[in-house]
Amino acid sequence: MAILFTATIAVVFLLALVLAGLSRHQKAGTRALNLIGATGFIQRRMDPEGAIIINGELWRARVENGSALQSRNRVRVVGAEAHLLLVEPLLLVQPLSDQL
Repeated sequence: MAILFTATIAVVFLLALVLAGLSRHQKAGTRALNLIGATGFIQRRMDPEGAIIINGELWRARVENGSALQSRNRVRVVGAEAHLLLVEPLLLVQPLSDQL
């Protein structure tokens, strides 16, 4: 009886692991990259690399012209290199050089 109970628990546990693995959110970058032209917000300061949020996903990004931008600025995706997005600023909340 104990062996049957242990086997049942093991099967349920393995099934839960398989279902958890299948339900994981797949980042858009695992499919064809279709973010060119998308807009987002800078999550962490970009000097010139940082992090941006697009459609609720966090992406590594680099400002195309190499300038530094603070968080909360809006950017547009203009290209990509592997999983690093190339962006350009849209609206500057406050240029980083004005903070000094």
